[in-house]
Amino acid sequence: MEKWLLYGAYGFTGELIAREAAKRGLSPILAGRNAQKLEPLADELGLEMRTFPLDAHAPDQLADISLVLHCAGPFSKTSQPMMEACLSAGAHYLDITGEIDVFEQTHALTEEAKQKGIILCSGVGFDVIPTDCTALKLKELMPEAVSLALGFDSNSGISRGTYKTMIEGLGSGSTVRNNGELTPVPLGSQRRTIDYGRGPRSSMGIPWGDVSTAYYTTGIQNISAWTPVPRPAAAGARFLSGLRPVLSSAAVQKTLKRWVDERVSGPDEELRSNSPAFIWGEAQNAEGLRKVARLQTANVYDLTVYGALECVSRLLAGKFTGGSYTPSMLFGSSLVEELPGSGTFEIDTFYP
Repeated sequence: MEKWLLYGAYGFTGELIAREAAKRGLSPILAGRNAQKLEPLADELGLEMRTFPLDAHAPDQLADISLVLHCAGPFSKTSQPMMEACLSAGAHYLDITGEIDVFEQTHALTEEAKQKGIILCSGVGFDVIPTDCTALKLKELMPEAVSLALGFDSNSGISRGTYKTMIEGLGSGSTVRNNGELTPVPLGSQRRTIDYGRGPRSSMGIPWGDVSTAYYTTGIQNISAWTPVPRPAAAGARFLSGLRPVLSSAAVQKTLKRWVDERVSGPDEELRSNSPAFIWGEAQNAEGLRKVARLQTANVYDLTVYGALECVSRLLAGKFTGGSYTPSMLFGSSLVEELPGSGTFEIDTFYP
């Protein structure tokens, strides 16, 4: 039986994945840097554990591993050393990041992954399975699309790791894909009203991972990402853009992250079970014809658990050509519809 390793198993999302894996009778090797945090979980679930940092010796820990599911953020710091370890050891690499720079970094390693015959696939959680599948669905329905907008609406709580990623993003603005190029725009400068599936919501453009991944999935040259944000908050975000040098300073970042460590735990099971997510996408062709796709899914964190484990199972069971992929490139636009708690795509057409 092929072995797979879950790195970052004692983080909020990593632990959710570990517990669901054990519940399903799966046997991941739980791993991370901190043995004191890792050992109680491994003992409780009856799973093997390995403790190691992401350094030059990490490939030695993966010598007998077929696949790594990487859940230890911030991915801006941890993804590259883990991908390099996987390439060296010949292990498939999956992660649950939503960070644009990490997606770009992953796809920059396409040729090396092809040569090694391994799969690199970032974003096998809520970031970005639902929106990535939506992007591919719309491309299938409108092959001639010249622009793509994607978004989500959810009342999900936020975990400690997600908060820290958001804090790191305070020092930057938003990002769009413009004529094929990643282009910075001021946070709060993009606004529109969107019905994600439960009525019109005032929305703001965000630097979501799809401005990277959907480009590789679809080849569409112009891509933006959206989420509901009240107008006063969007205006506040625009104001904060002027404070980027201060917000990105080491002292401010350290203080804010310390607050997260002291005050944030993450959404509990009751909140997650009562907070579905609503996914929206819009493709438009040169003549102004629009296709809109909507989909309801499980809670943000539950979908990450279901999606990550589904991708692990499919990748271990199948045969794939080595390279860098998005989730829907590997498993198709229907992947999200096949996850627990997901509905099916609803499509509307709007004529110019």
